[in-house]
Amino acid sequence: MPEQINKYQSELARLIERYVVQDGAYETAVPSLFFFRQSSVNEPRHIFHQPSLCIIFQGGKEICLAAERFRYGPADYLISSVGLPVTGQVTEASPNVPYLSLKLEFTPNQIVEIINASEAKTRLKEDNKHAMYVCRIEAPLLDAVARLARLVDTPEDIPVLAPLFTKEIFYRVLQGAHGNILKQFAIEGSYAYQVRKIVKQITQNYDQTLRIEELAKIANMSVPTLHRHFKEITAMSPIQFQKQLRLQEARQLLLSETIDAADAAFRVGYESPSQFSREYSRMFGLPPKEEIKRLREKYAQL
Repeated sequence: MPEQINKYQSELARLIERYVVQDGAYETAVPSLFFFRQSSVNEPRHIFHQPSLCIIFQGGKEICLAAERFRYGPADYLISSVGLPVTGQVTEASPNVPYLSLKLEFTPNQIVEIINASEAKTRLKEDNKHAMYVCRIEAPLLDAVARLARLVDTPEDIPVLAPLFTKEIFYRVLQGAHGNILKQFAIEGSYAYQVRKIVKQITQNYDQTLRIEELAKIANMSVPTLHRHFKEITAMSPIQFQKQLRLQEARQLLLSETIDAADAAFRVGYESPSQFSREYSRMFGLPPKEEIKRLREKYAQL
């Protein structure tokens, strides 16, 4: 990597190590900015990845979106244009050289504001790609990220400067090699924009019966067209997307509350506990009771 990028990487790694002294996540005082540290390679974790920019300063990570794999490290950044159920795994980390990264979440309105201010033109043709992508990092973007991250040391500057630096960061992302993908999710009339509406609808109502015809009507598409564009963008069908959301939520319920698998199944929208158990086992590798026992024993040792 160029010397300037190496300099920013080293500075930001030291900054994160000062604030995150133990493995885990740290929510900074800067709105929507999070720091992460991991001192060992971990097993895959099922998470809901919010729309965000993610940058690694030490180590490496792999994100799986359905069957698609995204590997990235300090030379790259990752963008998730919409909220997506994924599997994430730190692939490079050690006690001496821990995995260090940050995440900056964003909203569609922030992207629209930048597009309108810069009068950026977006081609609204059918060139959909996945909502998640990895791109090579460049010095101007990393410079803006460094200025935003440094605000954790001067909290009095956050209210005025954080919005300005955040806007510059996403302006740089939009100017990047794959910025047009992110733009399409913010511009009304594009297929990506319509799919984002459906993603929001499913996410907010994951425990309800999914009626594809109603979703197609919301998106102003035919059912086949909705299926095609939804899968191009999320790497899943609407049914598969909802299933991952349900199973991730059920797992959280089983970990955090004293309920059995059948109760968890009904709460996330399943009508058949046996179907829930089969699909849970397929996704997490073990039946609910066994998998939750394993996780609790693991966390008790930490």
